[in-house]
Amino acid sequence: MSVTARQLAEWVQGSIEGNGDLMITAARPLPEAGPGDISFLENDKEAAKLLSSRAGALVVRPGVAVGDKCAIRVGDPLAAFVTIFQKLHGRPPLAPTGIDPRAVIAPDVVIGTEPSIAAFVSIGAGTRIGARCRIETGAVIGRDCRLGDDVTIHPNAVLYDGSVIGDRTTIHANAVLGADGFGYRFHQGRHVKVPQLGHVDIGADVEIGACTTIDRGTFGPTRIGTGTKIDNQVMVGHNCQIGNHVILVSQVGVAGSCVIGDYAVLAGQVGVADHLTIGAGAVVAAQAGLMRDVPAGTKVIGAPARPEREQFRLFAAMERLPDLVRDVQRIKKQLGIDQEGKRLAG
Repeated sequence: MSVTARQLAEWVQGSIEGNGDLMITAARPLPEAGPGDISFLENDKEAAKLLSSRAGALVVRPGVAVGDKCAIRVGDPLAAFVTIFQKLHGRPPLAPTGIDPRAVIAPDVVIGTEPSIAAFVSIGAGTRIGARCRIETGAVIGRDCRLGDDVTIHPNAVLYDGSVIGDRTTIHANAVLGADGFGYRFHQGRHVKVPQLGHVDIGADVEIGACTTIDRGTFGPTRIGTGTKIDNQVMVGHNCQIGNHVILVSQVGVAGSCVIGDYAVLAGQVGVADHLTIGAGAVVAAQAGLMRDVPAGTKVIGAPARPEREQFRLFAAMERLPDLVRDVQRIKKQLGIDQEGKRLAG
């Protein structure tokens, strides 16, 4: 597909500068783009990269210098580039495929209009599926589940009994929602399982990554709020209450009964102890270990996690530690004291 730069600008309601008749055949990242390609610059601080780019046209913010290259200026270059990329390279939306005869569906399941249910899907009794849902090969949906409209369940994902999924939510391959929470009590010399009788309740417009697990509540629901995005290989323990538009990055582990406020961000490999509260808008840096609550709007780093400024002071002190050790050793030698603190003979 070949279109002019001017046509691309019309697609994204951008203003064109330079040769609007330039023919563009592909959209590519900046390092890979050639003369017939369009690329973009999201971060104005990286504008120096434009000097070495071979791209014929660029999507940039107003005011970013592009030399003699053709420019499409928009307020949000990334969003505009996504639109251009999808139009140039994107696949057409999948048409509804109906219900494959090899799917195993209980007789009382209610399925909305325009379904796409693939082979070897299993859907348990009492479940209701909304309109235009797409459930891919090998997915298992238990009894008495509720799926809203336009839900996508990718291959081999598992929804245990009673799971509730909001409209337009996507669950990626091999995710498991609603498995028993890890709840035991020590009784008469052994670990006795506490029955896990709740369920999982997922809001609308949520995305749950591949191989992520979200445990059911002990008595009530484990909740994931509207618009929250969960990366691959994340673990959410039982009874957690996760707010709206939260970001959980890959390999985050949240122990049971935690509360995470709206718009909080937990970066990769963060570990959260049980029964903690992370306030709205808080940011927890990668590999941090949380052992206490995080106030709203706070950024914490490190293990154990501390406020950013406090942790940086500790890091700076640790860098000076070798010099401090040498100074102490020198002073001890001058005072005639050995490493154990005893005064040397003579």
